[in-house]
Amino acid sequence: MTEIISAVGFCNHTGKGDLSTLEASLRIVADTGAEACEVGIYGEEIVSGGRIIEERFARTAAILSNYRFKKLSFHGQICSNFMDAANLHLQKKVVRAMLELCNRLGAGILVHHSGAAQLGDGVTGTDLDKMEREALHEMADLAKTYGVRMVLENIFTTESGQYRQTPSQVAETVRAVGHDNLAALIDFSHAYIESTFKGLNFRDQLRAMAPVTGHLHVHDSFGLPYTMEKFYHPAEATALGIGDLHLPLGWGDIAWEEIFSELTFLPDTTLIMEIGAERFAAEQPACLERAHKLAALVNERRKAAA
Repeated sequence: MTEIISAVGFCNHTGKGDLSTLEASLRIVADTGAEACEVGIYGEEIVSGGRIIEERFARTAAILSNYRFKKLSFHGQICSNFMDAANLHLQKKVVRAMLELCNRLGAGILVHHSGAAQLGDGVTGTDLDKMEREALHEMADLAKTYGVRMVLENIFTTESGQYRQTPSQVAETVRAVGHDNLAALIDFSHAYIESTFKGLNFRDQLRAMAPVTGHLHVHDSFGLPYTMEKFYHPAEATALGIGDLHLPLGWGDIAWEEIFSELTFLPDTTLIMEIGAERFAAEQPACLERAHKLAALVNERRKAAA
């Protein structure tokens, strides 16, 4: 029987674009004993104008060949947006290249951000949903040829007048596309922030996403939307508890054990902690231990029900 949560790990530290931090950041993840690693491949300058730069690819492949994680995922562009009508053709070119990178470098999962756009000039949320779903289906078809699963990540509203799907609407999009190579990605902190901002029930939003979810981003926060324009140091946001903080488990107020005692995800889901060693190396071992216990809550409940 395939476990629900089959691997637990961390994201690596995304470099400045010259591959200089890739090796060291992968070593840090491997040294924690994590079975999974999510690489911020978007930040390594491997794709130019939708084309893979082969020299960069070869260097990346050589670095990755030193590591044998049970599950390897790639994080696509932060700015990926299939609701970006003006640049949709460019957005799709990059995702095609990212899927090819997954195939050639052995990553079974590509993280893709759910879309956003400003409403107006006759553009409705229904129009934007349709555009995104058509593009997702096209990319999922390509992902199938590579044996890759795309996962659609819930984000939170970032500016006034923005159309942004709630977590439950992201789940609706995944169901509407109805493709075996597309699943949802729950980012718990993102869901918490968006639920607070829109006056939604956080736990209900998670319940709506869980049945179509095949990837998890786990990090703590207080679910407070950004209400300040600027912080001079990340520690200031931590002290205030404002925003998408990417904190170690237990530093925020997300009820992790309650959530994982209730929710069930798709089989072979990967749990990635977006808790970087550049800030929280000392806290990573305890986070990994706790994350394994959270995974066990899900997996043991399934075994008991079998």
